[in-house]
Amino acid sequence: MSDKQILIVDDDNNVRATVQLSLQATTNWEIFIAGSGKEGLFLAQTKLPDLILLDVMMPDLDGIEVLRQLRSNSATQAIPIIFLTAKTLVKEQKQLKDLEVQGIIPKPFGAIDLEKQICLLMDW
Repeated sequence: MSDKQILIVDDDNNVRATVQLSLQATTNWEIFIAGSGKEGLFLAQTKLPDLILLDVMMPDLDGIEVLRQLRSNSATQAIPIIFLTAKTLVKEQKQLKDLEVQGIIPKPFGAIDLEKQICLLMDW
C-alpha cells in the first residue's frame, strides 16, 4: 500500500513520464497523471491526492486557473500544490509564491533529487 497519493498535472508527456518514473523508482507513492488542467481538476476532485505537482503553463487551463478553481472548491481547497515551472525569473517566482502554494520546483529539475525536493517542501 502506498503512503502518499500524488497527482501530476502537466501537458508535456516527457515531463509527466520523467516525474512519474522518478517518483516510482524512489518512493512507494501512488501516482496519478493528468495531461491538462481540466483533467487535473477532475482527478483532484475524485482522488483527493495528498499533493498536486502542477505545471504553470498549459493550453486549456493554466496552472494559476487550476489553482484558483481548486481553492474555490471545499473538497480540494486544502490540497497542497507545488508548481513545476519553467518560469524562473525572480519576479515570476515571487508572483507564484504569492499565490500561497507549498513551493515551486523549477524546470528543468533533477529527476534523481525530485523526491527530496518534494519532501523538503512538504516537510515529509
